[in-house]
Amino acid sequence: MRNLILGIMLVMGLTGCIFAGAVGQVYDVGTSVESRSISFENITGDKGAGGKAASHLGVGRKGSPSRHISPGETIVLCDIDGPGVIRHIWMTLSKEPAILQGLILRVYWDNQAHCSIETPIGPFFGVMHGQVKAYQSAVHSVNASAGLNSWMEMPFKKHVKIEIVNESSKETPYLLSTPFYYNIDYTIGDTLPQETGYLHAIYRRENPTTLKKDFEILPKREGKGRFLGCVLGIRTLSPHWWGEGEFKVYLDGDREFPTICGTGTEDFVGQSWGLQDATFLYAGTSLRTLGNTEQGNLNTIYRWHIKDPIYWKKDIRVTIQQLGYGVGIGLHDRQDDCSVCSFWYEPVPSKPLPPMPDFNARAKAYVPKKKKADKYKLKGG
Repeated sequence: MRNLILGIMLVMGLTGCIFAGAVGQVYDVGTSVESRSISFENITGDKGAGGKAASHLGVGRKGSPSRHISPGETIVLCDIDGPGVIRHIWMTLSKEPAILQGLILRVYWDNQAHCSIETPIGPFFGVMHGQVKAYQSAVHSVNASAGLNSWMEMPFKKHVKIEIVNESSKETPYLLSTPFYYNIDYTIGDTLPQETGYLHAIYRRENPTTLKKDFEILPKREGKGRFLGCVLGIRTLSPHWWGEGEFKVYLDGDREFPTICGTGTEDFVGQSWGLQDATFLYAGTSLRTLGNTEQGNLNTIYRWHIKDPIYWKKDIRVTIQQLGYGVGIGLHDRQDDCSVCSFWYEPVPSKPLPPMPDFNARAKAYVPKKKKADKYKLKGG
């Protein structure tokens, strides 16, 4: 029994302090850092400044839990001076694909003019194809009602600004004002390493991919950093098994051939002989649909390089091949609809991110072309 208890404690310790820079032991109350949280009930995160808004029940009685984000509107979720570390982000909103693909999350570190994170809300939380399905990994937890959680640590030395952009317009009536709730939980006064890496994230989609050209999970980045991992969305465009492509990481001057080369797409996410419905800490399949001939089969897979870190000193490029296998035709090149949200740490100042696909490119095959606008005018809870 004693060994069982110790084993459980060890697992809890590993899952509770996944990233470097975690705040000491869970029982250490002597830390100098201070805990803060930002929501619409305390938009500055200041000490003693929460819950001041009034509802019909009076001041401090759930007066400002949410707000609507109108078409074309940008709202600032936080504007914080450092040093500090964002520890957890929770959001919830309509689970319609138009909203999950249409609202954009942007993060700016240390007053840099360009953002270091730019991705639709859904993919940032591991929700690809605009399809919400409950699952948990070392990085995300998502419930079936679009309760979206990120546990990635996001350190900053001087400043952080996070904003949400509603990219809808009068020309896209199914993307009207949407109710939005959030919490950003963070600490201030943290002691950070001299060479602190800042979280970066991008969203890419190629629909379809280019025949015989590997899909780029992470286009080339220079300098130094650590590749954290990715969430991949694959919508099949032809029959037969699609996942024979190998994961490749080109490190520090690699050109024709990579330093890290996997053996197949399902192998990359820790599975074998095809995909299985399995969501584990560091790798798995969070969505798998079969027999959907109208949309194609939808697959969401993820891989986190936490226990097996991938560092680079000069440059990095990460890709995955588009290969399939079929009875009678064997191994073959193929084209599918591939999207990815990739995450990595690198110091700032950092170079601008590559351009993100526009809303129409992100929404294609996931968002109906015609919807009644009032369906999306949901009331918050």
